Amino acid sequence: MDYKEAGVNIEEGYRAVGKYRELAAATTSTAVLNSIGSFAGMYSLKDFFGKGEGAAAMEEPVLVSGTDGVGTKLEVAFQMKKYDTVGIDCVAMCVNDILCHGARPLFFLDYIACGKLDADVAAELVKGVATGCRETGAVLLGGETAEMPGFYEEGKYDIAGFAVGIVDRKKIIDGAKIREGDTLLGIASSGPHSTGFSLIRKVIPNLNEDFGGMPIGHVLLEPTRLYVKPVLELMNEVEIHGMANITGGGFYENIPRMFCYPAAPDSKSTYLSAVINDPLSPAYNGGWKIPPIFARIAYGAKYGGTKDAGDGRSGAAAQNAGEEILRSDKGIKKTMFNTYNMGVGFVLALDPSEVKKAVAFLEEKGFPAWKIGTVEKSTSSTGDLRFV
Repeated sequence: MDYKEAGVNIEEGYRAVGKYRELAAATTSTAVLNSIGSFAGMYSLKDFFGKGEGAAAMEEPVLVSGTDGVGTKLEVAFQMKKYDTVGIDCVAMCVNDILCHGARPLFFLDYIACGKLDADVAAELVKGVATGCRETGAVLLGGETAEMPGFYEEGKYDIAGFAVGIVDRKKIIDGAKIREGDTLLGIASSGPHSTGFSLIRKVIPNLNEDFGGMPIGHVLLEPTRLYVKPVLELMNEVEIHGMANITGGGFYENIPRMFCYPAAPDSKSTYLSAVINDPLSPAYNGGWKIPPIFARIAYGAKYGGTKDAGDGRSGAAAQNAGEEILRSDKGIKKTMFNTYNMGVGFVLALDPSEVKKAVAFLEEKGFPAWKIGTVEKSTSSTGDLRFV
């Protein structure tokens, strides 16, 4: 028995690497010293600083890193046989995190694992990774593809990634500048992004269900929004006090993470709280509207998701019912805001005087933004959040 008979096709691996090399080449820069296929990727900081682009002005460069994966959203991709968007999710989950500290992505590495390698499918996954890298200015520096027969089910893939960025130490955003009275500005998401799919797959069992004229599976595969370029540009226009990427844990877990504790160790009055304007309240008159997909998820969460659950509605009817559920069922509403971004994928803390300028700037870049709340004092040293 040889390695191929054991389930690992080396030739298919070579074919995959050839495809990766072409995709990675479209993201490269003069700071990259070798190509895909080496034992490790090399990135010259000297060449990076020599390019200018603000790098040369850094007094104390700090590397910022982050790692994440796509999670069970991959199962939706497998069922829909659409593989070219989840790679974007993989990049976005990492670079949006390091952006929270003001870092510009330098390079990205990915890891793909499967039971039986199909070079064409793997290349579609990496195609998305390369797209995400190009759109955020990162280099696809390398990665790993692991074929593990008997460990992963044939036809199933996992993908995760690792990003490294850079920021001048004096420009690090760590929440230390957030103050009582700051405005919380929410930037629109593109949908559930890449979180909460273990619940989604339970409550929406039919991915071919019609939703707005297309299969709901395609709606769910809309890739995570990449906030890097507009937010980095916005940092040159206004002073941003704090940032939060709304991923797993939704509002309740992620927004309080932007606060720096304690600002003054001897004074509890420096602890901060996020107060969110409830978009479901009749009194709310802002621009933030919860996208229809979240109402559809809420309907499934209420009734369990099986075809015979609840009153059997689907599509637009289930969406309409879900909107009422979000307004009337406090438990489901809490679950949704504690799991999903609910239409707000990234949050900034700004001085109120900067909000109008920031909104206009972001909307010009194609990123709708709204005032979603304020910062108040709190007695909690771990940060809290409430809706009004």
